[in-house]
Amino acid sequence: MVGFENTVTRVRASGLEMNKVLRNTYMLLAMTLLFSALMAGLAMAMGTPPLGMIITLVGWFGLLFLTTKFRNSPLGLVLVFAFTGFMGFTVGPIVGLYMNSMSNGGQIVMTALGGTGIIFVALSSYVLTTKKDFTFIGGMLMVGILVAFVAGLGAAIFSIPALSLAVSAMFVLLMSGLILFQTSQIVHGGETNYIMATITLYITIYNLFMSLLHIFGIFGGDD
Repeated sequence: MVGFENTVTRVRASGLEMNKVLRNTYMLLAMTLLFSALMAGLAMAMGTPPLGMIITLVGWFGLLFLTTKFRNSPLGLVLVFAFTGFMGFTVGPIVGLYMNSMSNGGQIVMTALGGTGIIFVALSSYVLTTKKDFTFIGGMLMVGILVAFVAGLGAAIFSIPALSLAVSAMFVLLMSGLILFQTSQIVHGGETNYIMATITLYITIYNLFMSLLHIFGIFGGDD
């Protein structure tokens, strides 16, 4: 009887911890997305040109490293906003190019935003509702993302439009899988740090939006 009560207590504690991580993650994610959007708007208002691949990658990975290192300290929260704000600032010039160079650029941007939101909400809701465990796809996602990242660099360096389009399509699928994986990690107790959970989900949303923007820009752009 005592053993049963202890088991029930542990289950309840685990459920409360999961709910806390989930609540904190979505709250922080919402705030970072808003801050990122503000930084993107600031970059557009300033007429900032694209920062270039080297500066962008150094900024991304440098701030990501620091955020990961200080994820268990108050400084981690500051670095989360620094990371997402910088990523938002790099998005601004790209969105500005679509808005200014295409007559239907605004529609393309909004379609990409809508598609990103629908995919994120649908996949997250599926995991939260069914409690299905998708943690088994972690290894496959890691390999796929590495391959797609290298292919994306090759497409950018050698200016290969077809490869770039294929990479965008790959990232849509991979980021969809990463949403399933990360949400499942939170639900099943594999991720207990809401800062890292937020960073992962933010990156999936960022890459989903950029990939959909590229795809819609190609197929829905001006003739």
